[in-house]
Amino acid sequence: MKTHISDLSPTAYARIAGILYLIITVAAIVAHFYVPAELLVPGDAAATAENILASETLFRWGAVGGELVILLSEIILSVMLYYLLKPVNQTLSMIAAVSRLAMTAVHGLNLLNYYFVLELLKNDQLQTLFAPEQLQGLAGLFLEAHSIGFVLGIAFLVPHMFSMGILIYQSGYFPKALGILFLIAGVGYLIDTVGLLLLPDYQTTPTLIAMSIAVAEIAFPIWLLVKGVDMEHWQNRTVAMGAA
Repeated sequence: MKTHISDLSPTAYARIAGILYLIITVAAIVAHFYVPAELLVPGDAAATAENILASETLFRWGAVGGELVILLSEIILSVMLYYLLKPVNQTLSMIAAVSRLAMTAVHGLNLLNYYFVLELLKNDQLQTLFAPEQLQGLAGLFLEAHSIGFVLGIAFLVPHMFSMGILIYQSGYFPKALGILFLIAGVGYLIDTVGLLLLPDYQTTPTLIAMSIAVAEIAFPIWLLVKGVDMEHWQNRTVAMGAA
């Protein structure tokens, strides 16, 4: 007999969400940390361009491909989280889902900056119109634009984190401590986003903020994978929602 997606239990949805979190984490490590560390040379557009051309496969599959894996996983994860938390508060759960999807849309559009980099460095027609130094400088500009675009996308994650924190705390079928961790991470994302976008002297994420975000982003997926959902409290919430 076939199993339809609508027949899956909340625990199954929790497991799927946990796996998606894991996929996003691994892909993010590759796309956001490993590839930039291997290819990007801060303050040296020429060396960065040479690295990208010499390791084009790594750039395409690691950075661009990794981003695509993240974006596609984010869409499914947003739906899974909405389903898991809508018995607590359907409106707030919708806000959490839509804000995460908005981040995903911004990051998807931002991915064009990587294609512009490749076009500038590899297009034969452009090579005849501009000096190599000009093309390398423009490629560096689009790489910087990608960094800023990523932060802009994270701005939409802030309401997601606060909404998730409230929903998890009130759920009864997830530990309140996880909700508190999400609220703390939301404050961290808010401070970091405001700093990176609006404060010229704020260049890197402070270690304390990065750790507060990482703890929430790690603890919740682990709980989803290991414990799933407290079914008794889930059913009580679902009945209460249906009676409302």
